[in-house]
Amino acid sequence: MKITLLAIGKTDDKDLQRLITVYSKRLSHYVSFTAEMVPDIKNSKNLSEEQQKQLEGQEILKRTTTSDQLILLDENGKNYSSEGFAQFLQKKMNSGLKQLIFVIGGPYGFSPELYQRANGKISLSSMTFSHQMVRLFFVEQLYRGFTILRNEPYHHR
Repeated sequence: MKITLLAIGKTDDKDLQRLITVYSKRLSHYVSFTAEMVPDIKNSKNLSEEQQKQLEGQEILKRTTTSDQLILLDENGKNYSSEGFAQFLQKKMNSGLKQLIFVIGGPYGFSPELYQRANGKISLSSMTFSHQMVRLFFVEQLYRGFTILRNEPYHHR
């Protein structure tokens, strides 16, 4: 199975990007993982929130195929413990799925088309985090999930 993280915009903070790279490299021991940044919408200041979500959604959908499983990282998604998320990953791998795509939307969330296309939603927390921090938290949790599945000592129970 291949896992992709799609996120709107680039990570400006060098320290965050360094840590994202660290966990992405660690993940390569367990799964094929890529993080792809979807460019910010140009002239977004001249657009309404709905227009911005629409354009971001179109850019995200261009990067998917009908056979991909698309999971939105959304504040109204399902909450998992780290162990529960690891089991979620195991079920996806057991299903023979080829491509699992997680999506971090822009500042206003997702377009109706993305919600309609999505195969599920996951919430990382009921708290609000910057989109740049969410990237790090998600990649770390993905790594943690694979170490849990392998019974490695990274995660303390």
